[in-house]
Amino acid sequence: MRRRILAALVVLTALATTSPASAAVAEPTAAVEQKATADRQAAADRTATAGQKVAAAVFPRAVINEDFPDPDVIQVNGTWYAYSTNNGRGHVPTASAPSPEGPWTIRGDAMPGGPSAGWAQPGRTWAPDVHPNPDGSFTLTYTAWHKSSGRQCIGVATASSPLGPFSPVGSQPLICPLNLGGAIDANTFVANDGTRYLLWKNDGNAIGVNSTLWLTRTTNNGTALTGGNTALISSSGVIEAPDLVQRGSQYVLFYSGGSYTGCEYLTSYAVAPSLSGPWTTAYRSLMTTASFDNHVCGPGGADFTNDKVFLHGWVNGSRHLYVADLGWANDYPVVRGSRVRTEAERGTLNNCRVRTGAAGASGGAVAAYIDFADSWVQNTFYAPRAGSYTLWVGYANGSGGTASHGVVVNGNSQGSVSYPVTGWDNWRQTSVSVTLNAGWNTIRLTKGNAYAEVDYFELQ
Repeated sequence: MRRRILAALVVLTALATTSPASAAVAEPTAAVEQKATADRQAAADRTATAGQKVAAAVFPRAVINEDFPDPDVIQVNGTWYAYSTNNGRGHVPTASAPSPEGPWTIRGDAMPGGPSAGWAQPGRTWAPDVHPNPDGSFTLTYTAWHKSSGRQCIGVATASSPLGPFSPVGSQPLICPLNLGGAIDANTFVANDGTRYLLWKNDGNAIGVNSTLWLTRTTNNGTALTGGNTALISSSGVIEAPDLVQRGSQYVLFYSGGSYTGCEYLTSYAVAPSLSGPWTTAYRSLMTTASFDNHVCGPGGADFTNDKVFLHGWVNGSRHLYVADLGWANDYPVVRGSRVRTEAERGTLNNCRVRTGAAGASGGAVAAYIDFADSWVQNTFYAPRAGSYTLWVGYANGSGGTASHGVVVNGNSQGSVSYPVTGWDNWRQTSVSVTLNAGWNTIRLTKGNAYAEVDYFELQ
């Protein structure tokens, strides 16, 4: 459960280790420079051309329109089950649906007896994780309020049905490192070889020390620990709600960051070639309020399947459940509706060239001199699903009037994109709707009217 409030997420680079002290590393100079560039560009983006109205992008869909934070979702025999942090519906509110898009029906409390009476007290039962076991039973791993310390710790419960009732196992927590602030946000990960692990966070934010996302091996039903703790990534800021996915070429570790209490909450990720690392954090966050054009406030607490992501967002003082389409571009995640930036100068250029030292441009370089009949700049883009998307173009136009470029998608013309006058090195955004195939697509901008330079593309 996301309960610790800090001002900002620290950009982090982390190493796999077994010590939280050595897991925390300083932010390198290059990352600082990249972050500064991103911050400058974000400020420029906020001055984007006024009056743009774009209907092509498909944003996450709200599927439970009431408080349902920190969702965990599983599919059992064709039915989808979702679980959330405690609220007026009980200790572990539960819902079910025939598909990810619903309709979802609230089904009550999956753990009506509450957390283990031996060590926990009701009231702060957070971030449940439910996972099926080989024998047909189900294990619930939950965060609860530790009686003797007042911290949060992780407990475990079992049931014969995904709807429960789940009964706590044992009279002591499964994980409870009080010297590190306690433990929250348990999440099951089963590797391709069948080995089962538990992801979790030591709640360092609660006591003013680093928070680390850990990986611990468990039994095949998740009710006991069988291995040591491996630190994945660590930060003095907020990192939490881990979810781990194994792809063909790498492991992808998702996490939330920032203050869970408002729209600054976000979802990012890190990748590594093995569970032992090294872990490299994404240059840009995967889901933010801004990347969804304010359609979701504080997208976090996310749970990822192969082709869907479930997340919560703030609506009128509570966190509702959303679902979005998920795709994998060379084993990197792409969420439909969340902007993905591609630098124009890193594409293929024909009879035009890269201009470096472009003041205020993203990355300091742009595609320029797209001045001739055979001039074009082309990039490739990944679409999680076939359909309509919005292509945002960062540009500057110092011509005397509105400029344009032709838009060619996968070899076929899809009209043009217009650039109102801005002045050179005065970067703004404009947009155009495009229809894409599922998977990889090529988008080419060709010579149109007057002249404009292209800084970047953002597919949404």
